[in-house]
Amino acid sequence: MKYETQKVAYAFFLVAMGLFALQLVFGIMAALVYVFPDFLAQLMPFNIIRVSHTNLLIVWLLIGFMGCTYYLMPEEAEREIHSPMLAYLQLGIFVVAGVAALVCYQLGIHEGREFLEQPFFVKVLITVSFLIFLYNTSMTLLKGRKTTINLVLMLGLWLAAVFWLFAFYNPGNLAVDKVYWWWVVHLWVEGVWELIMASLLGYLLIKMSGVDREVIEKWLYVIVGLSLFSGLLGTGHHYYWIGTPGYWQAIGSIFSTLEVIPFFAMVVFAFVMFWKGSRNHPNKAAMLWTMGCPTVAFFGAGVWGFMHTLSFINYYSHGTQVTAAHGHLAFYGAYVMLILGVITYAMPQLRRSQPFNQVLNMWGFWILTSAMCFMTFTLTFAGAVQTHLQRVLGMNYMEVQDQLGLFYTMRLGTGIAVTVGAVLLLYALFGPARRSASGQPAMSAS
Repeated sequence: MKYETQKVAYAFFLVAMGLFALQLVFGIMAALVYVFPDFLAQLMPFNIIRVSHTNLLIVWLLIGFMGCTYYLMPEEAEREIHSPMLAYLQLGIFVVAGVAALVCYQLGIHEGREFLEQPFFVKVLITVSFLIFLYNTSMTLLKGRKTTINLVLMLGLWLAAVFWLFAFYNPGNLAVDKVYWWWVVHLWVEGVWELIMASLLGYLLIKMSGVDREVIEKWLYVIVGLSLFSGLLGTGHHYYWIGTPGYWQAIGSIFSTLEVIPFFAMVVFAFVMFWKGSRNHPNKAAMLWTMGCPTVAFFGAGVWGFMHTLSFINYYSHGTQVTAAHGHLAFYGAYVMLILGVITYAMPQLRRSQPFNQVLNMWGFWILTSAMCFMTFTLTFAGAVQTHLQRVLGMNYMEVQDQLGLFYTMRLGTGIAVTVGAVLLLYALFGPARRSASGQPAMSAS
């Protein structure tokens, strides 16, 4: 670890992983309801379990992005973080906001908009925390070295903050509401978050592949351009059936098809860089996560997104388990694996030790990834059956759900496997580090 203030990232990683574990608990609870419909019905209804599961995902990913930024920014800017105290303050505010939102959901207090259910005061706290974060990191950047990595990263983070402001706009007209609702939900995960993803991936490749920074930065410009070009108008695939003009069906179909390209470019980017690289980096587990991230993201976000993004297919498949299949693998591949990769790379240096528990970490990788892929296949088949029975044959919703019991049982099994993989991974990251012959933690080179 070259800069002392990089240790700020450790607190963010610790909180993010704690919320990740809690998200998995709510995920298992939701999966149990699909198999045993009366499970916790009186104590905690399914809608509360689901909103807790999805909101925890968003919150821990954001905290993870912040931790990754605080870790890489000093190295990229070649200076210490502007104010570590502000970093800890904004983390505290964000955690308070997240806990308050979770408590409010259990009490039935929310705004009712999917993913944006947070009560108004929670949204204000999140905004304050984000502004402190942006001020702190932007001041660090302004006073230090500017690179393509940190400039693209900060562009993505600032745009995420700008589009978050539409979460405060809650019009009475449902069609208008959905138009602007997607400006947060879609333009985050399929727009500006891709800039964050590309910059963090580029940082890992620079550190571990040994390829010249200039080569990686050229690839990064191409990926960013493709992401913005396809992602912005790709919003149209959410405008098919919400009361917007018919031309969105053509725009959405065309640009959503193009959204596959930046994810494919990231796969080629990662593999070509490692193929060209000359450095045999000791952190093999971090290399595995770095290579796995764009690969799984290409299938989850790219291929599975394309499978039901064309309007004449989406007419039948929207709102079915096909959407759930796409969502689970896309989030896991693009963002969960990325943050886990950065944490795997950073933790040995934050703990001032050689890469530790790598075999256990890689077991966590393969169990998590295999289980998520199997869950995606299970939900895909469930969605295909649901689409045919419900949308083609006209069976009612509950009759169709009775036919999907086997798939839901299999999904519960994969959820348990995901949890097992996560437990192994968390122990690998935060458990005892390997020690040298003297009994002291072995120091690590960056």
